[in-house]
Amino acid sequence: MSDTSADSATARSAPGSGSTERAVAAVWRIESARIVGTLTRLVGDFGLAEDLAQEALLDALRQWPLEGVPRNPAAWLTAVAKRKAIDGWRRQERLDERMAAIAHDLEREQAESPEAPWDPDAVDDDVLRLIFISCHPVLSREAQVALTLRVVAGLSSEQIARAFLVPTATVQQRIVRAKKTLAAAHVPFEVPPREEHAARLGAILGVLYLIFNEGHSASSGSDWMRPELSDEAIRLARVLAALMPRERDVHSLVALMELTAARFPARVDAHGDPVLLADQDRGRWDRGRIARGRAALATADARGSGRGPYGLQAAIAECHAVAASVEETDWDRIVLLYEALGRIAPSPVVELNRAAAVAMATGPASALRIIDQLAASGALAGYHLLPATRAELLLRLGRDQEARSEFAVAAALAGNDRERALLEAKAAGR
Repeated sequence: MSDTSADSATARSAPGSGSTERAVAAVWRIESARIVGTLTRLVGDFGLAEDLAQEALLDALRQWPLEGVPRNPAAWLTAVAKRKAIDGWRRQERLDERMAAIAHDLEREQAESPEAPWDPDAVDDDVLRLIFISCHPVLSREAQVALTLRVVAGLSSEQIARAFLVPTATVQQRIVRAKKTLAAAHVPFEVPPREEHAARLGAILGVLYLIFNEGHSASSGSDWMRPELSDEAIRLARVLAALMPRERDVHSLVALMELTAARFPARVDAHGDPVLLADQDRGRWDRGRIARGRAALATADARGSGRGPYGLQAAIAECHAVAASVEETDWDRIVLLYEALGRIAPSPVVELNRAAAVAMATGPASALRIIDQLAASGALAGYHLLPATRAELLLRLGRDQEARSEFAVAAALAGNDRERALLEAKAAGR
């Protein structure tokens, strides 16, 4: 390589650099849905598309440390996967029109610009089709959510298991069964007719909600947040809102995501450690996201029929967004909103959040009674935020030793390294 070829020098990471594996993981995490979506459109088989993408990923892990990370890693993975599809059909003596079409596609792409930027907008439709396939009515709700989180969001089975509070083996079985069911049903790679949208909407919104939450508070790993996941969930939700502009719940979910994501810049410090709500610099909150979130909530309200679960949660997020401080937050309104949410979408997590709001509105003693009832029910056994919340209440009541014990329990249950370190520090009284 010539010393004067500055562009080429910066196009690739240094061969063998320690950042290569991180680059592979980052590309897969961010681009896997687009890659699998593109491949599914081309090969016509959802399961095969993911297998091809995974094989291309293995090639990247072998080649990139030696050759360097390509300028357009997602395009590289897609091209390698397409070649593998051709090779597979050739071995099976299936040199048919699909193979010829993909081969022509590869030649055209390379002729036009082998180093062309990876354009995410060019495959938005593929990702949306992928979501609709993953949420096809032939699948159970559990399978729909697990499959979409795995294929569209690129989450591992372990991360999905944490989101569902179920064993990893259960998630893996759901995904395998889902793929087999889709193949047996010959599900086409397409957005369904408009009359079928509503039937799949609940599952799709649930998937996007869980993807966003994984970005908001990563269930595992060394980073407390994975904002690129939340950004992807917001992007997909806005695509869905454009596709279904009359659907109240879609706009409500967009509002909830935007209003929550507005706090992201203040949720970690310079070292990547968590900064809790009470300690956040509200001057760093994204006012543009707040404005977009409030506008989306107003759009949802204009659709009529009252607020659903996402609308109520968005209203709670709005209370935080407009408050100048924790002390000036309208906690009484937040308690009322959680009570309404508990009536239309009851869950132990909603009750846990209501308890935290009650603690701010009326004091820790009444909130502790709610927490103790939850603990006695066993509904949140193994969920680290239950003992963590109880510990905070005990601390406010001056029961420091009990609080430290609860923080230690919460730390042992936490899957995220940053969150575990924070809880361990509190357990040690720091």
